Amino acid sequence: MSVAALDVRGLGVEYTMGGGRLRALSDISFSLVTPETLGIVGESGSGKSTLARAVLRLLPRVQGQVRWRGADLYGLDAQSLRRQRRELQVVFQDPLASLDPRLTVSAIAGEPLQAFRPDLSRGERAELVARTLVRVGLSAEYMNRYPHELSGGQCQRVAIARAIISAPRLLVCDEPLSALDVSVQAQIVNLLGELRQELGLALVFISHNLAVVQRVAHRVLVLYLGRTMELADRAALFAAPRHPYTRLLLDSVPAPDPERARRTAAVAAGEPGSALNPPAGCVFHPRCPFAVERCRREVPVLENAGEGRQVACHRWQELAQGG
Repeated sequence: MSVAALDVRGLGVEYTMGGGRLRALSDISFSLVTPETLGIVGESGSGKSTLARAVLRLLPRVQGQVRWRGADLYGLDAQSLRRQRRELQVVFQDPLASLDPRLTVSAIAGEPLQAFRPDLSRGERAELVARTLVRVGLSAEYMNRYPHELSGGQCQRVAIARAIISAPRLLVCDEPLSALDVSVQAQIVNLLGELRQELGLALVFISHNLAVVQRVAHRVLVLYLGRTMELADRAALFAAPRHPYTRLLLDSVPAPDPERARRTAAVAAGEPGSALNPPAGCVFHPRCPFAVERCRREVPVLENAGEGRQVACHRWQELAQGG
């Protein structure tokens, strides 16, 4: 039986904004084994990036627990957390903005070694940087270039090299493809898949591109206004979504099907809720054509729906029976 490397239980995140409280995440729970990819999807404002920062303990405080290989990250002191940082790395959305424009590619990729491998000599560091850059598809001729001399895809390869050079065990990719051309996206997806296998990584892959998530993820977590709508194996979720919001996301993928376009328009009717003033009951009910009075009054609990699937919907069973 696989043991979870990452275990998140009851995770909640709140911010104070304009005198009010913004509930960015509410009661999020999931686990991740090594090597496995968890895809996280949802519209803008659903809490995807907040979840990424919370998992990496880049937030000062959260509710619930984030355990990495048995250690509660938010219970660690500074020194213990520093030791864990080597195993927890991230690839950001904007490849150019995430790189220091004053440093060369070699200096950027090798920067983590100063903190995590101080035992290496200058020559050993240079050799490791060169090997890592080659592994992500950049030859030695790029070592002395600066970020502004690179394409978006090349910048993202440098960012990936920086993330893996310390031999991490968890890699969080926060919309790593959204700033790249479609042709380059496929190359980066292939690279991440190869690295996951070779390095034995647990991978959290955040994206609004469902076609990419379907390709790379083993399981998929669907978020809406900071709450879990559905969590399921990739094949099951794409073949038979149980939550109306998951259906909306899948139907929103462009396809030459007028009937599907009409279904999508019907489900998407109404204004998205606000995280500062979320709807009572199910947060998705104002946009859901299947909502009933109970949906407006009661927050649905996350129910087991068989085969590892969880769904937070009062009507998921009857909707599944009715197709």
